[in-house]
Amino acid sequence: MAAEIGEDYPVSRVPPAARYHWFSIATNRFGQLSALSQFLLGSALGFSMTFWGAFWALTLGAVLLELVSIAVGIAAQREGMTTSLFARWAGFGSYGSSLVGLVIAISLIGWFGVQNAVFAQGIQQILGILPLWVWSIITGAIVIAIVAWGILSMTWTAYIAVPLFLALVAWSLTVGLSHYSFAHLLAMMPPGPVMSLSAGTTLVAGGFIVGAVITPDLCRFNKGPWDVVKQTVLGITLGEWTVALAGVLLAHAVRSSNVITIVMSTSGVVGVVLLVMATLKINDWNLYSSTLGLDNLIDAVFGRKVSRRATTWVVGALGVILSAAGILTQFENFLDILGVAIPPIAAIMVVDYWLLRRSRAVLDETRDQGELPSRSETWNWPMIIAWVAAFLIGYFVHWGIQSVNSLVSAGIIYWVLGTVIPSMKTSTPVRVAGKS
Repeated sequence: MAAEIGEDYPVSRVPPAARYHWFSIATNRFGQLSALSQFLLGSALGFSMTFWGAFWALTLGAVLLELVSIAVGIAAQREGMTTSLFARWAGFGSYGSSLVGLVIAISLIGWFGVQNAVFAQGIQQILGILPLWVWSIITGAIVIAIVAWGILSMTWTAYIAVPLFLALVAWSLTVGLSHYSFAHLLAMMPPGPVMSLSAGTTLVAGGFIVGAVITPDLCRFNKGPWDVVKQTVLGITLGEWTVALAGVLLAHAVRSSNVITIVMSTSGVVGVVLLVMATLKINDWNLYSSTLGLDNLIDAVFGRKVSRRATTWVVGALGVILSAAGILTQFENFLDILGVAIPPIAAIMVVDYWLLRRSRAVLDETRDQGELPSRSETWNWPMIIAWVAAFLIGYFVHWGIQSVNSLVSAGIIYWVLGTVIPSMKTSTPVRVAGKS
C-alpha cells in the first residue's frame, strides 16, 4: 500500500515496504535526546550533583525510559500503528483513542511553541536584528516545512543535526575543560545546592517520559522487535550519557547551570548556533506526533481522513502564532500537568496488549493483510477509572518520581480491574472503526 510522500500512514498500518533500517530510526531517537533540553538537564544535574551522582541518576532514569519505550515500541512495530491509533485496540477504544490523540496533541504543540521561542531567542541573540516575533515565524516555518515532508526529511535532518551537535559537545568539552584536571572535575563537589539521587532521577525520567510514551510514532517504522531494542538502548543511553554528562562536566567547570552561559564561555557564537539548531531535532518530533494524534481524533470521531501534511501546516501555524505572541510562557505549568497525565497512557496500552490481550485476536487476523480491524469498542470505562486514578496519584503524591508514580499506578489499577471484571476479558467491537 503506497502513501503520498509525507503522509506517513497516520490512520493505517505501516506496510513492510515502508519500514526503515534500524540505524535510521536510531538516529532519530538519538536526535530527540541530542537537544538543548538534554544539555540543560545535564547542566542542572551538574550544578547540584557530583559527577558520579549525576551518572547514576542518568543511568537509572534511562533504564526506566527504556523499559517503557521497548514495551510500547515492540507492540507498535508488530502492528505498524501510531500511538493514538494503536490505543484504539489497546484498552482505549475509538473515542478513548481520540482523547489520547487530543491530550498528546495539546501537550506537544505546547512544547513545540515553547521550544520554538527558545530557537528564535537564540537566533536573535546571535544576529541582533529583527524583532523576536519575526524570528519565531521564521524558525517555526523551517520546522513545519521539515515535518510536512514526513519521516524521510526528518531522518535527513537528523543525519545533519546530530553530528553537528556532537561536534559542539566535543568542542565545548575540549575548550571548556582544557584548563581543568579531568580527575578534579570528577571528584569536585557541585557548585550549587545539593540534589538527591531520587530528585535527579526524577528530572531525568520526567524530562523524557512523554517521548517514551509516544515511541509508537517512531517504532512503527522498524522492521523487527530486535531493531526496537537496539535503537532504544543505543539512542537513550548514548543520549543521556554523552549529551547530559557533557552538560554535567561543563557545569562543574563553569560553575553555572545556565546552558547559554556555559556554551558562550566555551564555544562562543558558533556553539550557540549549533546548540539552538539542535532544538530543531526535538521540535520536529513535537510537531509530528501532535499532528498524528489529531489525525486519529478526526478519523475516530468524525470518520474522515485528512492530509497529515495539511494538519502539519495548520497546527504548526497555531503553535508559531502562540509562540510569536509570547502566550505559551503562561502555559508551562499546564504542560507540566500533562507530563503527569500522559504516562498512564503507555501503562494501560502495555497491560491491555501484552497481559490482558483483549484485542489481540482481531489484530492478529488483520495484520498479515496490512489492514486495520473493521470494528473497535467505543469506550472502555475501566480504562477511564485507571487513567483518572493514576493521574491523581501522580499529581498529589510527591514521593519518588511523579511521572513514574502515575505510570506504575495506572498499570496496576488497570490490570486489577481487567482481572476482576468479567466483561473486560475481551473488547466489545460495537463500532465500525473510523465511522461515525
